[in-house]
Amino acid sequence: MGGKNQKTTEKAVKETVKSVSGFSLEEIGRQAGGEVILHGSVYKLRRMSGFAFVLLRTGRHVIQCIYSPEFSRFGLEEMVEESCVRVRALVAAEERSRLGWELRLLELEVLSVPAEPMPIVINQKKVSTSIENLLDYRMLTLRNEKQRAIFKIQEAICQGFRMYLQGQHFTEIHSPKLVEAGAEGGANIFSLDYFGRQAYLAQSPQFYKQMMVGVYERVYEVGPVFRAEKHDTSRHLNEYTGVDFEMGYIESFEEIMEMEEGMLQAALEYLQTACAQELGLLEVRMPKFAAESKAGPAEVPPQKAELPMGRIPRIRFADAKALVAEHYCRPMGEKEDLDPEEENLLCQYIRGHYGSAFVFVTHYPEAKRPFYAMDNPENPAETLSFDLLFRGLEITTGGQRIHGYQEQLEKLKRRGMHPEEFASYLLMHRHGMPPHGGLGLGLERFTARLLACENVRAASLFPRDIHRLTP
Repeated sequence: MGGKNQKTTEKAVKETVKSVSGFSLEEIGRQAGGEVILHGSVYKLRRMSGFAFVLLRTGRHVIQCIYSPEFSRFGLEEMVEESCVRVRALVAAEERSRLGWELRLLELEVLSVPAEPMPIVINQKKVSTSIENLLDYRMLTLRNEKQRAIFKIQEAICQGFRMYLQGQHFTEIHSPKLVEAGAEGGANIFSLDYFGRQAYLAQSPQFYKQMMVGVYERVYEVGPVFRAEKHDTSRHLNEYTGVDFEMGYIESFEEIMEMEEGMLQAALEYLQTACAQELGLLEVRMPKFAAESKAGPAEVPPQKAELPMGRIPRIRFADAKALVAEHYCRPMGEKEDLDPEEENLLCQYIRGHYGSAFVFVTHYPEAKRPFYAMDNPENPAETLSFDLLFRGLEITTGGQRIHGYQEQLEKLKRRGMHPEEFASYLLMHRHGMPPHGGLGLGLERFTARLLACENVRAASLFPRDIHRLTP
């Protein structure tokens, strides 16, 4: 084919390149009988007798291509694993393929070749190595099909959260991460020199999202959170991604729990559509709320009362401590908090009795909550606050905040804190704030629990803990 027809064909191929640069497999399948140009990395070569399977890793998929001297106009030795290539391929119908088609490699353009072999095997079904090696070689191990699937799922979770909150009239904000005072006080805060003054990395966007409630009424943020805690466990990070929202004109802190429940349900539904491929690859067991019903949330105990369907069970902190101690015949742990084993056992109980992977624990002791948490008017020793536990792990802390100026001032003084250090924060209280509250969810913890990762670091792109500042 030459002349004008050849130019027309080349133009058609170029248009195909544009349409599939961020392609779906369905888009390629629609080209059956024609040719496409794809780019990617050579993920794996499987040499067979007289031909070879070439696994091409693209931005979203790992696609099996066929090399054969019968139709491939280049030598197989030109392909090296992890080389970046551009290929022209024939989309050929193939009944034996699960896709109904296969890609037959016709031409090859090598864009780059690795300088040396991989220090770690990444093209098997699983990267079989320690968590330390997995993270030391993170820029390489993330190329593994299952490893990178984690973060496509995490992306979809964030997108689901955003879509839901925007639909509930929330405004997305971006607060500063260099601050003059920590939102929660204490020693778990990173300090740094700021042009001769002491500054800190933000423990949360708490102050700013409260301030913005006075502006937009409902706000949310997805951003980094820094905690200078010397934990060395599978549950903790020193930098993580917080999903925070704050909402004004509430009548009860239960409205915040209801909003989170709606957000989680919406995100999980969106995830199943947006990441069906990744969920299948990782064999993800999707969590259950209770079955659908218009009834209100379950309160536990009493004894095994019938759970209103479709809602996350709720239990007061004191009742949760007593339930775990009695049901599992173990002494209570720390009086003012749930220890990790108690969280795990409580989730076991809720899952066994109510079928829910989630449980809200409410009314935490005043001594364990930040200075901005509103005390329960009926019992000042506890707060109008909650944690959300998911599959044995706390993923959310939230509750109602103090909105009255005098009340907030007095609580700061009771805590031995210095109000003058929080002057800009108190300014919003001084000039009128509506009843409001909100929460913060740890994105990595939620992702890790959803995907049954043993270590939260597996759900952090480049984790930061007490040992790790690289890569």
